[in-house]
Amino acid sequence: MTEIVLMSDPRVAAVPVQECGDRLVDLRRDGRLLVDERKRQDSAGAFAHLREGVLDRLLDAQAQLPGGMRLLFVEGYRPPSLQRHYFDEYADLLRAEHPEWDADRVRTAASRYVSPPEIAPHSAGAAVDLTLAGHDGSELDMGTRMNASPEESAGACYTRAGNISDEARSHRNILGSALTAAGLVNYPTEWWHWSYGDRYWALETGAPVALYGPKEFDQQQAPPHPE
Repeated sequence: MTEIVLMSDPRVAAVPVQECGDRLVDLRRDGRLLVDERKRQDSAGAFAHLREGVLDRLLDAQAQLPGGMRLLFVEGYRPPSLQRHYFDEYADLLRAEHPEWDADRVRTAASRYVSPPEIAPHSAGAAVDLTLAGHDGSELDMGTRMNASPEESAGACYTRAGNISDEARSHRNILGSALTAAGLVNYPTEWWHWSYGDRYWALETGAPVALYGPKEFDQQQAPPHPE
């Protein structure tokens, strides 16, 4: 079985960043991808933003999908403070369930589901959570709900999990083939998480540097989406 490199692996944090300066773009304003607004509680609309280079590759991937299928974008950019909140919340849950675990084990286990804030691809605008939809915009069966934890899904959230239906596996393969061909990499514990240009991508592809580092959200550069 191929080794799964987790986000907490020191090799990920060791990748240098050479920021290329790509701007964050609002996918709702761009209009070329289907955007699921289940993250609307983010009143600033940060969730709908991605680095321009990542969007270009998603559009390439969408063009490779079979007829009647589309990418359904759910979340891209995540402010560093929100990433920290998500990581600490999940780590606290694991710590309460496993009081015998030391800090390193808690961090490693937490990173299966939430990236450590200092290297998180979402906070660089380099990662996207997405799924497949039919022509009418309805989600296709991918084996678990998006953002299902390893505990909740009995590990079915892992991209190559064996405990999913043949139909769900076929859909995952279609999604993965298109995104991989477009240059993105998957985080193997989350079938829905793909990235380009971040430290994890660089380590997985052998790139000497990451193109995108953590970025604060600037509402001045990204005008609000019109209601």
